[in-house]
Amino acid sequence: MSSQSPPLVTILMPAYNAGPYIYKAIESILSQTFVNFEFLIINDGSRDDSLSVIHSFSDPRIKIIDQQNKGLIDCLNEGLKIATGKFIARMDADDICFPERLQVQLDFLTKHPDYVIVGSEAEVIDKDGNYLYDLGPIGYSHEEISAGVNNKCPFIHPSVMFRKDAVIAVGGYPKNALTFEDHLLWKELLTVGKACNLRQKLLLFRFNPESVTIDEKWRGRTFLEIRRRSIINGSVSDADAQTLKSIIAKQNFSSYKQASYYAMVGKKYLWTNINKPLARENFAKAISLYPKNMALYLFWLFSFLPSAWVTRLYATFKKQKL
Repeated sequence: MSSQSPPLVTILMPAYNAGPYIYKAIESILSQTFVNFEFLIINDGSRDDSLSVIHSFSDPRIKIIDQQNKGLIDCLNEGLKIATGKFIARMDADDICFPERLQVQLDFLTKHPDYVIVGSEAEVIDKDGNYLYDLGPIGYSHEEISAGVNNKCPFIHPSVMFRKDAVIAVGGYPKNALTFEDHLLWKELLTVGKACNLRQKLLLFRFNPESVTIDEKWRGRTFLEIRRRSIINGSVSDADAQTLKSIIAKQNFSSYKQASYYAMVGKKYLWTNINKPLARENFAKAISLYPKNMALYLFWLFSFLPSAWVTRLYATFKKQKL
């Protein structure tokens, strides 16, 4: 990429303690079929070897920001200010892009100037890279996304590419919306342009036990109510912001996050990618890490039931959104 050819796309990737995964994440970006990009990696005070892994790459398109820990939202908003690309592709440090991702999404936004954001489907993998299930969005067309945005996040966050100027125009990622900053941003973005999800898998989306995001059911009813209310209102009140900080601070310890991870993986092996011995193994790990969650024992027992019974139970739980 010459000095006369500024990058058209900025890949924005915050990294925090992503040592076991970040090499493959970076490698997948550098292997893209589209090459006119800058790769902005923000090391957010990692305490593991993330930074040394980042520095092991010498590609001139990589731009490294090394800073004290500020949290995901501050990283993303800082990245938006620094980014020089007209388009921003989000990436998480534990995920893997398919080689054609950037080209496919850029082609869509170039051909559809009234669209401000495009996402995609993904394949979900566990911490070791094993396939779990296919993940699709709540909708594909602008109309489907707009109709469902109040009920569920319409995009897989690390799968999106958006127009930088549109996101800047709506204020960037809202600071008070801890763990659902993307959902609130997407809703606001729909006020200035159209949105689409492609019927194509462009990302391997990894569940891992140290992620900043955990199964929201583990956050509790108060968190879920604040999230619902904030999405509908389009903002987070100061009082709700303080409550969110308190909830997350109390849950931000390793055994809790790991238990949530193993419970989530167990449920996928129980309901979706059915493998009852693996489901049982993951529920047992979750129980050992956080034995206070009574639902884990119930799910563990379900893993011994005949498959037809498990299927009926899944249908019942899905209706009740458990």
